[in-house]
Amino acid sequence: MNSHKFILQTKPFVVPTTDNKLIEEYFGKASIDAGDFSFAHMIAPPKWSEPFQTPEFDELTYVFSGKKMIEVDNLKIILEKNQSIFIKKGSRVRYSNPFDESCEYISLCIPAFKIDKVNRENV
Repeated sequence: MNSHKFILQTKPFVVPTTDNKLIEEYFGKASIDAGDFSFAHMIAPPKWSEPFQTPEFDELTYVFSGKKMIEVDNLKIILEKNQSIFIKKGSRVRYSNPFDESCEYISLCIPAFKIDKVNRENV
């Protein structure tokens, strides 16, 4: 166990996916099992999407490059480079990248992301 009052993360946990999306969790339940948040770097490939969900956590997203579409409260929001968004827990939301280039971004979930707290809808 680290006796320091910090954790230097150099090897994030790469979350296994079947949709070619890269998810590197730097801090959270899957990577270090500490704190009640998760912090991840992601790359959503072109034409990527996932089902609607109603998460039991707040999610903050910041885009480094590309664009990401977020559908929430019957609105379609295009998040672009250097833009961020805060989606409150309990919102029905869908994330996608219907564009022709990858989207690189970071997400912070509070409390921590857990698959059983996502509440994805069946496709």
